Amino acid sequence: MSDDTGAPRRPASQEDELREALRAEARAVAGGSVRRLGRSHEAIFRPGIGRDLIVTFETEARLEEADAGVVPTARHLAEVTDASWLCMVSEGATWFRDAAVFDFFDGLTDEGLFDEADAVLFMGAGAGGYAAAAYSVAAPGAAVIALRPQATLSAETAGWDARFFGARRRDFEGRYGYAPDMLEAAGQAMVLHDPEVEEDAMHAALFRREGVMRLRCRGLGYEIDEHLGSMGVLEPLAGSALEGSLAEPLFWRLYRARRKHFGYLHALMRRTRDDGRLEFARRVCRHGLEATGRPFFRKRLESMEERLGRITAAQ
Repeated sequence: MSDDTGAPRRPASQEDELREALRAEARAVAGGSVRRLGRSHEAIFRPGIGRDLIVTFETEARLEEADAGVVPTARHLAEVTDASWLCMVSEGATWFRDAAVFDFFDGLTDEGLFDEADAVLFMGAGAGGYAAAAYSVAAPGAAVIALRPQATLSAETAGWDARFFGARRRDFEGRYGYAPDMLEAAGQAMVLHDPEVEEDAMHAALFRREGVMRLRCRGLGYEIDEHLGSMGVLEPLAGSALEGSLAEPLFWRLYRARRKHFGYLHALMRRTRDDGRLEFARRVCRHGLEATGRPFFRKRLESMEERLGRITAAQ
């Protein structure tokens, strides 16, 4: 994969620190490259000495914000397994719908990059989850982990999703278009979403091909990738995908970590409190305090007990 440094690049800023680090890491390795793809995309390739390949998709904004999501997970997993890593970055909400990206993946297929790998994993969240599923068709037999992916933003199919109205001007009908169909050649595929985010649940329901594992992670919301990353779920899950052993029982076993995870317990407490299930919310606070030791749960527990006491006294 050649290094195209002739295309224009934005001036580096403090916000570009991680991206510049990834570029430097790629260029420091023989065969590594940084390649501009049109006006809005970049492909950062860091080869490893192993024979596995990880392909991730991320927006520039989330690349700089995420501490424990898809990119940090892939970066560390590639280091410990010596896998090669292709990090696709979009500048803006493009869903990677660009002819330059289409041509790039066509070229990788023609070059035999995917055929040369023993195992290939495509991974992403949100728009990156859509792209991971859509572009996985370029590597038949690949594993896919897509977190809260959109299936498409075509008005005809997903007109009910008004969150990304501006994206409808992009073509989701052409090459690498409808993500659920692109999973036809995948070896293994897992779609993770929060059923309480209605639009995400509706998109997940469209990934109905046989063999696609659709798993619900209630309460993790839009930050599902960061929550699963900080729980320590994403990396072993991705590792199992490279080994060809991605499975629902493995996920649920790893997902037990939520019982000690502040973000999950905080969301559960808030949801049950807002639903009026105060006794359950109090139990969550008590467990959260024991499991995490966070003062947040102590304060909420005191407040909850005071509130329940007033309700009891008034009866």
